[in-house]
This record gives sequence, structure tokens and C-alpha cells, in this order.
Amino acid sequence: MSTLLVSGGEVLRPDLTVERADVLIDQADGEIKAVGDVGSADDELDASGGLVIPGLVNAHTHVAMTLLRGLADDKPLDAWLREDIWPVEAELTAEDIRIGAELGLIEMIKSGTTALSDMYFEVKEIADAIEQAGVRARLGYTAVTVGKDDKAARAELERSIEVARELDGAADGRIQTAFQPHSLTTVGEAYLQEFVPQANEAGLATHLHANETPDEVGPIVDEQGMRPLAYAEDIGLLAGDTYIAHGVHVDDSEIELLVETDTGVAHCPASNMKLASGMAPVQDMLDAGVTVGIGTDGAASNNDLDMFDEMRDAAMLGKLAADDASAVDAPTVVEMATANGAELLGFDSGRIEAGANADLAILDLEAPHLTPAHDLVSHLAYVARGSDVRHTVADGNVLMRDREVTVFDEARTRRKARERAHALVDRAT
Repeated sequence: MSTLLVSGGEVLRPDLTVERADVLIDQADGEIKAVGDVGSADDELDASGGLVIPGLVNAHTHVAMTLLRGLADDKPLDAWLREDIWPVEAELTAEDIRIGAELGLIEMIKSGTTALSDMYFEVKEIADAIEQAGVRARLGYTAVTVGKDDKAARAELERSIEVARELDGAADGRIQTAFQPHSLTTVGEAYLQEFVPQANEAGLATHLHANETPDEVGPIVDEQGMRPLAYAEDIGLLAGDTYIAHGVHVDDSEIELLVETDTGVAHCPASNMKLASGMAPVQDMLDAGVTVGIGTDGAASNNDLDMFDEMRDAAMLGKLAADDASAVDAPTVVEMATANGAELLGFDSGRIEAGANADLAILDLEAPHLTPAHDLVSHLAYVARGSDVRHTVADGNVLMRDREVTVFDEARTRRKARERAHALVDRAT
């Protein structure tokens, strides 16, 4: 048995208390074996002067969109997608997506993220990058039927189901999958009625965008005579392991429906603010019993993949949405970014205790902006930065040691990403 000892640091426990402890990891099975005074191990990570936290969970992103970072800013969602993003995405190659995924994974590893939920295309390329990175992911092919003829539209949904079946359990079980209709307004009703039952019968989880903007609510109310999530339930989309991205414009009836169907929400505060999509009623959802995680969305609409930034944004925006300074407090956002996100994605992560996945991030607390340390949970929500992460561990393996990523050649990936991003834009313009 190969073991790893994370030693000398403070540890964030599942009840969000902090105590001085070591963490012993069995690297063969990728599990935490013990927390406390646990002795020696085959390898050791120095956590002295640091805080050991569960690896962060990015509950909704499009990791390969790092190549589009800063390409189109300061526009509303619909115009941004149709005028800027979709035309460039039409020119993406499999090689582009692989390099974009590598770049995004490096960014996430360097900022303490050890699990993600991704929606995109050329999913095999993303899965291969995930396997090399060593993180966990729930992946799927994102199906869009708008603008396509019947044959092409059907092929989109068929591919989403096929990819989910093919890749589930890849990377030694670190990859799980989902059926991914893009949204209720970009996939036609007839196709949802035909393919959602197939996905449910196959036992697939489902992930989709929902209620992100008023433009995703009004047309459904007009055409279907019901709210979007009621429509989604009517066609079977809220059955099984489903979680939606955004959920900005949900009303009380839809929040009740989320609870009744055990449907979770991946909250993306930075993207929602940047695209002026609105303020999700996060505290209302949490109070009702909805499982709410946090996602960065893609780097084209954020524009980074730093979950510490996202925690701060979630707390700040949550207070504005509730008109209450006590709403979406620091302990809540830390749980959203760890345990809640792990629950949404179906991973036994998000907590530091024996038997859990050995997915950890170790923060260096010896920085001016983290001094003094009156409340380390508060610091995680309001002060910490991705650049404070000293080491990152996933599945018991060290992905970054002393700020050096061990699973990718960072300089090579950055160079190739620059080259491919510029060539991509040249092809699209």
C-alpha cells in the first residue's frame, strides 16, 4: 500500500470546524484513511502554515472555452452566443478542444478544484484530458437542435446518449456521464419527448441549462402554458439524477418542484452578473431544501475558473438577491463549493474524513491578505484566492506540489493554447 501524509496543517472538518491534524491517504484506492495523529507514510506533503480543505467542485463549466477567454465581452447572453460564440465554436477542431481543456484543467488544479461538471463537444478529447489530469468529472455531449434539420437534430440527441453510455466509468471510474440537452429553448419539444425517455430508461443522469434569462422563460410560458421547470417535469427531464445550471429565474412553484423531484442547481454567479442574466434566489432555494452547488460557467463568460472568486461572488450576489446581509453566508458558500457540489455530481468527495475520496487542496495561510486569521471559513469565502493554493491532491495523487503542476507541461500547454486560439479566431472571421 502506497501512502501519502498531508502533515503539519490545520484541517477543515465536515462540520466546518478547524483543527490541527494530519491526513493519511491510501493512494492505491484514493481514499482518506485517517485524520488526526496518524504517523508516517511513504510520501509527504508539507501543510505547515496552511489549511487543508476538501478539493473544490466546479458544478458547471465548459472547460475548453478557455480558448475563447476575452473574445467577446459586455453583451447580453443571446447576442453573445449567436453573434460571437457559436460562429467561433463552429470552427473548433478536436485538437483545439483538447488543448483548451488542458489549459482549463491546469487553471483549476492551480486553484484547488478537483472535480467538475462539463458540457461541451468532442467529449472524448475532454475525457482524455481529464484522465491525464487526475481529477474527477461528470461529462456529456451537449445536444442542440435549433437551426438543424430533422436528421441532424436527431443525431444530436442520439450522440448525447451514446457518449454518456460509452464514457461512463472511464479514467478508472473518475469520469461519470450525463445526458445533456443544452436547454429547454435550444432543443425542440418533439426531440425531448422522444429521447428523454430513452435517457431515463438507460439510467443516465441529466444536466441542462434552465431559467438562465427571461428569454428562456417567456417563450415556454407562452407556448406551453406552464413554467419551464413544470414543462421539464412534464416531459420527464426532472426524473432521476438531474441538476440544472443557473436557475436564475425560478419562482416559488419551481423551487417547490426542484425539492419534490430532488433536482439540484449549479449556481454560476459571475457569469450571471457579467451577462446581466439576473440574480438567482439562492437563499430561497437553500431554505426550501434544494441542493445548490457553485459553477464558474465557461471562461468566455466569467472569465476565469477560480472557484474562490466564485464563492465570494455567490455570497455577495446572494445577499443582494435576498436583500439581506446574512443570506448565503460564509459557511454556506463553502459547503456549496465542496459537499453540495460533490452531491450534485455524485462523487464521494467534498469532505475530509476517513472513507471519503482523497480530493484535497492545501492553502498557504502565510500571506498579508489572510492575516489575521480570526475565522478561516470566512477567509475561504471572502479573502482566499486560487493563487493561495500550495498543493492539490485528487484520488490520492499529487497533481500540484508547491505550485508546480505535475500532470501537465504547463508551458507547452499555454504555448499551444495561444497558437490554437489565434488560429481559431482567424478561421472564424
